[in-house]
Amino acid sequence: MKEPRRVTEDEARAREASEALARVARDSETVGGSAVKRVVRHFVGTDAPKGADGRPDQIEIWGRRIGRAIGLLIVVYLALSLISQYGR
Repeated sequence: MKEPRRVTEDEARAREASEALARVARDSETVGGSAVKRVVRHFVGTDAPKGADGRPDQIEIWGRRIGRAIGLLIVVYLALSLISQYGR
């Protein structure tokens, strides 16, 4: 019966260093930059599910884009009507 392979000190330090670098990269993102990227990805529709061939369906992408644009227009309209109604 084989004994489980022990992790050497160098391997443990290398893993710890790579985890630390990943944390630094994650935590050092600018708040505004990452938020803008997420909003752009949301409205572009890149989160559409992949089809059987591994590529996203173009109809699904455009449907998401149109739906999200209409939703944004409705939110802007509601905000403006609320401001004009109660902002006097």
